[in-house]
Amino acid sequence: MTAIATACIDHLVVLARDLATGVAWCERTLGVTPAGGGEHPLMGTHNRLINISSAAHPRSYLEIIAINPQGTKSIPATDRRWFDMDDAALQQQVAEHGPQLIHWVGSVPDVAASLAALAALGVDRGRAIAASRPTPQGLLQWQITVRADGQRLWDGCLPTLIQWGAVHPCDHLPESGVQLQSLQLQHPDAQGLRAACNAAGLHAVAAPTEGPVPLLQAQLLTPRGALALQSRLLPSTASQE
Repeated sequence: MTAIATACIDHLVVLARDLATGVAWCERTLGVTPAGGGEHPLMGTHNRLINISSAAHPRSYLEIIAINPQGTKSIPATDRRWFDMDDAALQQQVAEHGPQLIHWVGSVPDVAASLAALAALGVDRGRAIAASRPTPQGLLQWQITVRADGQRLWDGCLPTLIQWGAVHPCDHLPESGVQLQSLQLQHPDAQGLRAACNAAGLHAVAAPTEGPVPLLQAQLLTPRGALALQSRLLPSTASQE
């Protein structure tokens, strides 16, 4: 599969204390067992995946991710893992309440151009780094935006950006019976979030609304019926840096 020509929702990120807990959550909540994922040597993390593609979102998946206790990260020692995974408060929240939706990733056709447009707004979405992981079907390769401090920005509502190589996970993920219907973004700074999403090229994908607290909510169809998967986002001291 060649690179996409337009931006889209690439995947939802569910953080778990460990993968076994994440798998149990998935079976209990969504009624399906996630497919095999892999390891990320760059970050010392590993994952399990669920194909959630639908007519509205034809190339989307859900990622259950956790720190790999047997893994070691190869990023600089002073850097932090993606998706705020090293944040102590977020780790504590997941330990107390279980796996939860914390973030989303937007696929863009030109990640460098999206980063430049965000920088022009004064938004530091990080730099595009090359990442990969082996799979039974071959090597997955992508460019992904990661800040040295690992922050997600706008309390997780501004997506991490990704640009895939020739192969996408959904090319080989089996159908799961779970389909993404929509993703809602709510934030007290909806205007700033909307401007950032537009600059990244996601104007047709993300339409943030204003609300008292940051919120991500994914509407899913599952084997158990319709389900709203909702975040418990921790408010940060700043929307952007």
